[in-house]
Amino acid sequence: MRRSELAALPAGAAGVLCFAPFDLFWLAPLPWLALFFLLRRAPTPRRAAAAGFLFGLGFFVAGVSWIFVSLSVFGGMPWWLAGPATLIFCATMALYPALAGWTFKRWQPAADWRQMLYFAALIATVDWLRGWIFTGFPWLALGYTQAPPSPLAGFAPLLGVYGLSLLVALLGAALLRWRIGLPLLAACVAAGFGLRQIDWTEPVGEPLRVALIQGNIPQQMKFQPEAFYRTLSLYRELVATHPAQLTLLPETALPAFADRLPPGYLDELKALAARQGGDLIVGTLTGDLDGAYFNSALSLGAAPTQTYSKSHLVPFGEFIPAGFAWFMAQADIPMSSFTAGPARQAPLRVAGHDVAVNICYEDVFGEEIIAALPQAGILANLSNTAWFGRSLAQPQHLQIARMRSAETGRPTLRATNTGMTAIIDAHGNLSAALPPFTTGVLSGEVRAYTGMTPYNHWGNLGALGLIALLLLAARPGRRR
Repeated sequence: MRRSELAALPAGAAGVLCFAPFDLFWLAPLPWLALFFLLRRAPTPRRAAAAGFLFGLGFFVAGVSWIFVSLSVFGGMPWWLAGPATLIFCATMALYPALAGWTFKRWQPAADWRQMLYFAALIATVDWLRGWIFTGFPWLALGYTQAPPSPLAGFAPLLGVYGLSLLVALLGAALLRWRIGLPLLAACVAAGFGLRQIDWTEPVGEPLRVALIQGNIPQQMKFQPEAFYRTLSLYRELVATHPAQLTLLPETALPAFADRLPPGYLDELKALAARQGGDLIVGTLTGDLDGAYFNSALSLGAAPTQTYSKSHLVPFGEFIPAGFAWFMAQADIPMSSFTAGPARQAPLRVAGHDVAVNICYEDVFGEEIIAALPQAGILANLSNTAWFGRSLAQPQHLQIARMRSAETGRPTLRATNTGMTAIIDAHGNLSAALPPFTTGVLSGEVRAYTGMTPYNHWGNLGALGLIALLLLAARPGRRR
């Protein structure tokens, strides 16, 4: 393997600096410029695939190393198994940029500008593929680098995160020819800034007083019997001392089946929530008579009790893929065999508004979020990222939630166990947030929004259509 191909490894790792918490969004085209340069120089498709693989390996090892924390520190898996498992996962994700590299070289166009279009289309395509194959892992899709305050975030309501992946990759490739790249960059920044001035949706109704509760329950204590009553007492106290029209508690804040909680506990929460005609949404566990159990959000208060059950489950964390029971036997992850809830569930009608609830990882799937629109005026995410410790996972997840608001023109309320609990406005800007790994309540006001962005209408079809147009314009060459 040549030194030039090995350079792809640190180039990929540098790409993580473009994401939260570093937020060097202006740097985003440069790592992908390096990849474009390496693919052009590769003598064969196999060598181009190797460069793409090393780029991806550096990118994912640097960006999602928190998977090791989840498996080893909190999942109880021996380090000698968790380490290779994390590396294998990152290597599997690196196959996507490897596929882009192989395809680019196999049918590389002759003209420079066609190569730029072809490269950008391929990078956006593999980002999209990664978002749904084997249930999907769209974490760190390139477009997330352009969440607000990037001026390119103006394109989010039109093309979504994969459209932004396409745009950033195109800018990176174009910078190889600065006489093309710099004017294109200036034009995109100006257009994005102009698009950010457009209000695709509009507020409706009066401001809603909200309270988002961050319990900061250590993951190793969450399901311990000796901590159970302390947890219930903490949440009851925080709800009692922070009245609001809408109160949100984190994912599995009540770490037991709802029908097995101490008698009268849910009634207490309901009475506290209903003090001002308000409602409360809390993460808990629910089950049915067939023995299935769900990761759910339960509403309590003035409105009738409603339930949302998580439908997009996390492999290994919430369900065991076929053939991997032996692997999960090496870990100690409670409740790792959930049943998926229905694919389409109505928003919860609470505090006089329709709220589209999603749980933890579900908000990385933009097309699933828009299924609740236009009915829902507010998005709400309940998460427990304590599984990932003090890692990049929390700020990365907050950045993803901000992209969902920018795409949909809806505010997002995030109630998390350890961070990042936040209020995000309808443009994707961070209005307020609690410091991570602290116990507290984030109080504020939010307004529901009505109307539809182009992304709400078409989902990822807009980005996919643009990718197809670029592929047609690039006119890839004959098979080499």
